[in-house]
Amino acid sequence: MAKFISYLKTKSFRSNLIAAIITVTVIIFVAFFSLRYYTKHGQGLNVPALKGLSFSQAVSKLEELGLRYEVDSVYIMDTPPGTVIDQDPNSNTFVKDNRTVYLTVSMNTAPNVKFPDVEFKPFSQARAIIDSYGLKLGDTTYKADVSRDVVLEVSFGGQLLKVGEVIPKGSRIDFLLGNGKGNEEVDIPMLIGLTKDEAIFTLRNGAMLNLGMVIYEGVITDTAEAVIVKQEPFATDSITKVKIGTLVNITLSNKKL
Repeated sequence: MAKFISYLKTKSFRSNLIAAIITVTVIIFVAFFSLRYYTKHGQGLNVPALKGLSFSQAVSKLEELGLRYEVDSVYIMDTPPGTVIDQDPNSNTFVKDNRTVYLTVSMNTAPNVKFPDVEFKPFSQARAIIDSYGLKLGDTTYKADVSRDVVLEVSFGGQLLKVGEVIPKGSRIDFLLGNGKGNEEVDIPMLIGLTKDEAIFTLRNGAMLNLGMVIYEGVITDTAEAVIVKQEPFATDSITKVKIGTLVNITLSNKKL
């Protein structure tokens, strides 16, 4: 033990200790800065905001910054095809050069769905069902029937729909509903002088009737301002009532009455 303590006091030990400390310091220093260089510590960039851009615009931004990208697609209703709807990492995320950014882009075409069974179901239930299938509500019309607000028929593009029929997701579905009043009759409303929208409101909400054919007379410069100049049926001394759900045909014109 005495010899070891004496050795610690020698010049040789001090020289070896200093050399060892310097060696370890150099190794740590080299390793630290080598790692910083390899990982490009403190160097990188912020991911740009890409959501809402077209796919080509997003790609241009990424390529300008030297970032790579991968693409997935999904169909979103009411979103223009080729629009970026999601990105990973999010905008303003700090990343290294050459990082891959994952883009989700809206598809060009809608996927198909099989039409569900909604006939003879309450309208509120039928509407919830088509919503769950990614379908939209179109027009609702009524016909004389003892069932009130019950789906009697469904159609798409003017054609009756059957259960299981394949249609594009996002399609608008038209409903024919029962009015709950059977064969009751209502007064024929006066539509002359009204616009098309005013007539539809009057027919559906006031008289429980439906709009039939729409005929345009002469040159129509403004459809919103065109007014009804003829209607069929028209109330006369001999005919004043029709069955609920009857179709009323109208003729529109821009000519002043």
